[in-house]
Amino acid sequence: MRSAQPQSLSWRKSSHSDPNECVELAWPAEGGAVRDSKNADGPTLLFSRPGLAALVTAAKAQ
Repeated sequence: MRSAQPQSLSWRKSSHSDPNECVELAWPAEGGAVRDSKNADGPTLLFSRPGLAALVTAAKAQ
């Protein structure tokens, strides 16, 4: 999936995050994006909306 540049997205951190283990989410028009909050210039994972929903469902099951 092609998307906006990660720097241009509006990133949000979960209120359930702790300072040492956190990811941030952004919502480009095509789906969702995930990055490590400690490495904002690092890699970004891009998902379709169904793909991101599947990721969140799997993470909750752990």
